[in-house]
Amino acid sequence: MKRNLIRFFMTAAAAAFLFAAHTRVTAQTAPSAQHKAQTPRSVRLYVFDCGVLHNADMGRFNLKAEDVTTTDMSMACFLIAHPKGNLIWDTGAVPDDSWTPTGSMVTQHVTLPDGQKREADVDKTLRSQLTAIGYSPSDINFLALSHYHYDHTGNANEFAGATWLVPQLERDAMFGGTFSGSLQPSTFSALQKSKTIILKENEYDVFSDGSVIIKSAPGHTQGHQVLYVKLAKTGGVVLSGDLYHYPAEKTLDRVPTFDFNQEQTRASRVALDSFMKKNGSQLWIQHDAAGNAKLKKSPQFYE
Repeated sequence: MKRNLIRFFMTAAAAAFLFAAHTRVTAQTAPSAQHKAQTPRSVRLYVFDCGVLHNADMGRFNLKAEDVTTTDMSMACFLIAHPKGNLIWDTGAVPDDSWTPTGSMVTQHVTLPDGQKREADVDKTLRSQLTAIGYSPSDINFLALSHYHYDHTGNANEFAGATWLVPQLERDAMFGGTFSGSLQPSTFSALQKSKTIILKENEYDVFSDGSVIIKSAPGHTQGHQVLYVKLAKTGGVVLSGDLYHYPAEKTLDRVPTFDFNQEQTRASRVALDSFMKKNGSQLWIQHDAAGNAKLKKSPQFYE
């Protein structure tokens, strides 16, 4: 009898030990409950890594390979978190739902409507980067795209529930039925039914306090635009869209051959230079791989 009791207690102790060990492992490996982002007290600017676009034809940019540090182009997406709401600016080239993350870089092949093919390397989804800082697409109040080219609209449909801020000329080009090789209509089709504010002026003050301003900068496309963000500590930042792709376009005064209107592009650049000089702002060229590599990426942010 005594021997049976000893065996019983030893078995129970072993079971308890195994249960405790399993509980510790589970607690260490199970993902924590999703936290919800708190409304910031001042404007924050998050930079998301939306991949790298490979470009082999520098002639399209009126440049030579020796004019640039690298021919690759970064694809950054941005979240502006404001005390009055949240704005997404540009959404990359590769839709989140079209690939499965592996934990390392994955090359995606993008085929455009006219048969042109592009290659982009991605290693994380835009949605996962939002989730990591406590946001979901339903938390986004406004969507603004610098322009309609495929490498900026990849995940636009994710934010169809937000209010879309767009010039009429740009919207007409997107849903006019005739698509150039740089459009990927499937990536923004849901926006056609989104709540929309048509931008009619050269500047649109998103939150009515001068901190987040969409500025008209046509030329690359009919309604191309850039974004000015005034940050308390960092100062003024302008997100370029595709007003420039490489720093060499600015230093050598080169305009891409495929711009909708090259003279408009030049005029937009002059106007923006004047604006930035007046406001002491810095220009972030969104496709500049070397410049983008130096920026803090989410979950860090600029304020």
